[in-house]
Amino acid sequence: MSSPFIWLQHILPHHAVSRSAGALASSEVPWLKDLMIRRFIDTYDVDMGEAARGIGEFRSFNDFFTRELKPGARPLADAEQFILSPADGAISQIGRVEEGRIFQAKGRHFTAAQLLGGNTEAAARFEGGAFATIYLSPRDYHRVHMPAAGTLASATYVPGELFSVNQVTAENVDGLFARNERLACLFDGPDGSFASVMVGAMIVAGIETVWSGLEETHSSHLKRRDFGSGEHAFAAGDEMGRFILGSTVVLLFEPGKVEWLAEFEPGDAVRMGQALGRRL
Repeated sequence: MSSPFIWLQHILPHHAVSRSAGALASSEVPWLKDLMIRRFIDTYDVDMGEAARGIGEFRSFNDFFTRELKPGARPLADAEQFILSPADGAISQIGRVEEGRIFQAKGRHFTAAQLLGGNTEAAARFEGGAFATIYLSPRDYHRVHMPAAGTLASATYVPGELFSVNQVTAENVDGLFARNERLACLFDGPDGSFASVMVGAMIVAGIETVWSGLEETHSSHLKRRDFGSGEHAFAAGDEMGRFILGSTVVLLFEPGKVEWLAEFEPGDAVRMGQALGRRL
């Protein structure tokens, strides 16, 4: 372990810390929630000019954290030509799935099957395909949107740990994104299957989806739910979920379907709806 920060990550009770943070962040006591919101805005330089509501209009810190934006704040690229960024954030890694493995950082990988909770059949579809890992920082807009049109096929809650997901932990914790608690969502689109995996992290108090609301997290049991054809159909850019306090989205596409735009490299900032790759 390369630093006290990483050592601390290993010894902290991840889920207890996250549950406590979630309880505080859900408080609707006016003076407390407003104080937390103002301190957070000042600390992380949050751009409230984009927010659809003002500080006093949020019910809780969680309500502020998952705030909606003003109409038109995130124009969408042409989804007939492009794959869209599902969220505001920074590209952690972007590339191809090779021999079943997804690149995390120098000397560190995880497999598509691990990421998808052991679903080897689904993972096989993405062999040789495209992946992108997008990290949402505290100051970012924390709703997650569809990178392409698709119909929900399944959503699998995968239990795990809750390491921080910043660059330091990505470089020092093996299999980070396939080790943390996550919700792996598979979609059927016009160009084949794709996955959008919402990865939890330290103090992430929950994951919500538009089809089932707040997902049951901090559990020790894998839970998969399959959906009927056409039960939940989405257009590119539609909201699919949100993080209650933070984290990361990993996208997977089948081979021969997506070519990432050449200008993107790890560390580059992206905004929801921005063209991330070209449909082939």
